[in-house]
Amino acid sequence: MSDDASEHSHRFTEGPIVWPLLALAGPLTMTQLLQVAYNLTDTFWVGRLGTDPVTALSFAWPIVFLLVSLGAGMTNAGTILVAQHSGAGNEDRLGHVTGQTMAFNAALSVVVAAIGFVLAPQFLAAIGATPGTAVHDQATIYLRIVVLGMPFTFGFHVFMAVLRGWGDTKTPMYLMVFSVGLNVVLDPFLVLGFAGNPLFGWLGLEGLQATLHAGTGFGGFGVAGAAVATVFSRALAAVVGGWLLFGGHVGLRLSVADLLPERATIEQIVRIGTPGAIDQSTQSIAAIVMTALVATVGADAVAAYGIGNRFVSLVWLPMAAMGMSVETVVGQNLGGGHRDRARRTVYVAIAILGAVFVVASALTVVFAEGIVDVFVTGEGSDAVVDHGATFLRIVAPTWVIMAVYHMMNGAFYGSGSTRLAMIVGVTSLWGARALLAVTLVLVLGLGATGAWASIALSNVTAAIVGSYVFFGGWWLGDVIESEAATD
Repeated sequence: MSDDASEHSHRFTEGPIVWPLLALAGPLTMTQLLQVAYNLTDTFWVGRLGTDPVTALSFAWPIVFLLVSLGAGMTNAGTILVAQHSGAGNEDRLGHVTGQTMAFNAALSVVVAAIGFVLAPQFLAAIGATPGTAVHDQATIYLRIVVLGMPFTFGFHVFMAVLRGWGDTKTPMYLMVFSVGLNVVLDPFLVLGFAGNPLFGWLGLEGLQATLHAGTGFGGFGVAGAAVATVFSRALAAVVGGWLLFGGHVGLRLSVADLLPERATIEQIVRIGTPGAIDQSTQSIAAIVMTALVATVGADAVAAYGIGNRFVSLVWLPMAAMGMSVETVVGQNLGGGHRDRARRTVYVAIAILGAVFVVASALTVVFAEGIVDVFVTGEGSDAVVDHGATFLRIVAPTWVIMAVYHMMNGAFYGSGSTRLAMIVGVTSLWGARALLAVTLVLVLGLGATGAWASIALSNVTAAIVGSYVFFGGWWLGDVIESEAATD
């Protein structure tokens, strides 16, 4: 092991725990913020077109999330393997597991893209979008364009995952800044064109807008423009990420030989990644079930659910980032044999997030209407705002509880106990949420409020079950140790 690599590993396995966590979580929070910015930017500009286009995006996003989650579980295997090999000092294995993760996900992305493109109309109809309506047609166009970009999306996720396992969260953040910045620039023009585009008015360029519209007649591509902007931005990010890896510019060096499939490593990636893919896919399916149930209440509730989820994703960024930080620090410490330190990492992370979410929950409850109002305008927006504000007021108080669950879940993943994490997530969080929603919405007839309550109650059940598993200690192991035992 080189001196640089040794020093890099010791950042996470020695000294105070809080600083490595924060050093990883800071850039990760920004990266996750920028990731959400893709959807928020789409929502903002498409929202200038009216309620139907926003509803179309709300129907499309759960399907996109489901398809992406299939690859996200497999890229997570790369995080775990890189983190534990790094902690164990197996520097010679890092490029290999990175290349194998990249090759497997490239093949998987092509399959996912083909399925998503062909079955997009059927998927959308299954979750409540009525075929033949403007909402269904626009959602189909958006979904098909986005899924065609899946190979780039998966590729960029691999880049972020392996660097996170290595302990570098800054480089993905810089690349995300570039990608999202490009998306922000493209969106208003591809969605609205030069007709009715408020950007020109904000910049005092109404004359230029009139000239451009007179010369081109371009009025934008609507929801299709938002999808094109997102895919193009992600494609450039994926290409740059590949160049950084193959050029050895990020600490990890990848060669073409590392991409040639090796059965043992691919099987290990599948074994570790499949439970995570199932877990995240179940999360997506639960979101689809929720969307379908909310659709029985009405299109206004669907739009509110989509907007509410976008805002929750934004607020939860510190939670997601800290969970990924826990995964890396726990993985490196277990790879190096520091089990007590791995457990303490979770306690420190919970303490940090507890303070953050007490404040975030209180502010969200107080300003709920104003938050939702930012994302929708036009006829029918009052009903959307009313549903969305109720959603936030019911769900926000449970965020502190969910922080406990997510930190423990990060430890499960960091150890490679992805099957254990899957069981907990599928049963106590997503399964419980779907069952509660069916009961409260369809059986008891509580409407959208019942759907929002089911989300809050499932957050509580997940934290209770996750705590039981965590304190049972069944997750305290590592895949490197298991691998060595089978050699």
